[in-house]
Amino acid sequence: MVRTLILMRHGKSSYPDGVGDHERPLAPRGEREAALAGQWLRDNQPPVTAVRCSTAVRTRETLAATGIDAPVVFERGIYEASPRTLIELIQLSDDDVSTLLLIGHAPGMPWTAWELAANRDSVQAIELSRKFPTSALAVLEFDRPWTEVDPGTGELTHFHVPR
Repeated sequence: MVRTLILMRHGKSSYPDGVGDHERPLAPRGEREAALAGQWLRDNQPPVTAVRCSTAVRTRETLAATGIDAPVVFERGIYEASPRTLIELIQLSDDDVSTLLLIGHAPGMPWTAWELAANRDSVQAIELSRKFPTSALAVLEFDRPWTEVDPGTGELTHFHVPR
């Protein structure tokens, strides 16, 4: 079974006075672009069967704005996670999950996409390496179980920035 991993950076956040980083909400632009990302996913990717999402307010609001309604696990460890930590989290996915959406932050999302991609010389990878803006989506496919996902084992098939 081909497994699809979608790495999404949260939508554009606002910066209200006196609100800590973990608690920052989405800005109106972030809500709009996250909704566009959700529509793109529904139109262009297999149905999401599981979601792992950072506990930060802006990531939870990003997930809500996408309209994706797959089972979700909120993981505090996604916040400020390294690629190694994120890959270990991906490896814990159930065998019956065919499409996993992981919503987190920069630099974790772009670095993890880069680490997992075997095709780093592709147009998508080069574009991803230049900039991974808010609400961006990196889609990778794997020909192996989640437990065997490691650096360089995925095919980066899409890099999409919803605008």
